[in-house]
Amino acid sequence: MFRALKAFLLFLLLSFQAGNAEYVVVTGGPALRAWEDLREKDDRHDRWWANFVRAATIRMDNIRKDQGANADIVWLVHKPGYVTRGSEDGKPYTQWIAMQASKRNATLIWFNSTDDYINKMNARPKRSVESYDYFGHSNKYAFMFDYGNDIMAASTAWLHERDIPRLNRSIFTKDARCKSWGCHTGESMSKIWERHLNIPLIGARGKTLYTMVGRGELPTGYGGWTR
Repeated sequence: MFRALKAFLLFLLLSFQAGNAEYVVVTGGPALRAWEDLREKDDRHDRWWANFVRAATIRMDNIRKDQGANADIVWLVHKPGYVTRGSEDGKPYTQWIAMQASKRNATLIWFNSTDDYINKMNARPKRSVESYDYFGHSNKYAFMFDYGNDIMAASTAWLHERDIPRLNRSIFTKDARCKSWGCHTGESMSKIWERHLNIPLIGARGKTLYTMVGRGELPTGYGGWTR
């Protein structure tokens, strides 16, 4: 009887400590056209400023449909890229993003750097992150929150696979669904993610294509998906 009571009290304690389920969506920033227009045509990115934003809103709409009106959606967005691209285009992109978050009843959290991202991720309640989706530039080793914005064809803000151990694994539920919608993640970073966080990260082999997001479809993996 004592063991049963002890197990019950432990269950209550863990239940109390665990946060409500959260569905986290992370969005990286766009490149500047001033840089991209200097590159070879086939190497240019982000003619449309909202590729990653639109893909994120499609995912949030799907979450809302599947999980209901009360689902807690948390949207982390790398702010500097949208500030500078907004200045370049003469558009209030950060305001428009805030409007999209409000429209979907999502909690919008801006971040400005790698450390800022890690701190805000680690601030999620224990065992709360039920799903995680990343939309943005990436290569096989890193999420590139910034790419071609500060420097042409280069990143100045990222989550490298070496940074993954800095994420607190306890924020994720044991069966959390994690997916990167960026290019090449499945070629290396997915393995490091699972090694340190004990949950899979679905990633693309090769490039991902965002050409259909304007029609309401999520990006496709040109070479398929892996973990």
